[in-house]
Amino acid sequence: MRIGDAAAAAGTTPRALRFYEERGVLPPPPRTTAGQREYGPDDVARARVVRELLTLGLTIEDLRGVADRIDLLVENPQRRCGCPDSGVPGSRVADRRLAALDAEIARLTRLRDRLAERVDDRSGSSLFSPAAAVSAEAQ
Repeated sequence: MRIGDAAAAAGTTPRALRFYEERGVLPPPPRTTAGQREYGPDDVARARVVRELLTLGLTIEDLRGVADRIDLLVENPQRRCGCPDSGVPGSRVADRRLAALDAEIARLTRLRDRLAERVDDRSGSSLFSPAAAVSAEAQ
């Protein structure tokens, strides 16, 4: 199938498929005699897995490091993403991404708590209260 059909079947765009190929996450598909990319069901399945992993918070660079193992998830979608063998390059990609997400959640939680402290101050002098707006206009 051509790139537009393959992209639609994978739930993405032709531009994304070309980007995945450029980044080494998808292998280059065979080409027709006219030079057009020709995708098969395995290519579409791999693109779906790539898309799913990206929606889980992994990056293209994360996937690039484990591109040789993406087909394992195509063969067995229930397979775990972690690997206990820390000697394998890229085996801790999911662990590193989880740690980064945990750090970002902690940062956002602290930010949210600081904002909530400001908003919960019900003294009437809140910067965002209607009384403050009227007071500021009067000055």
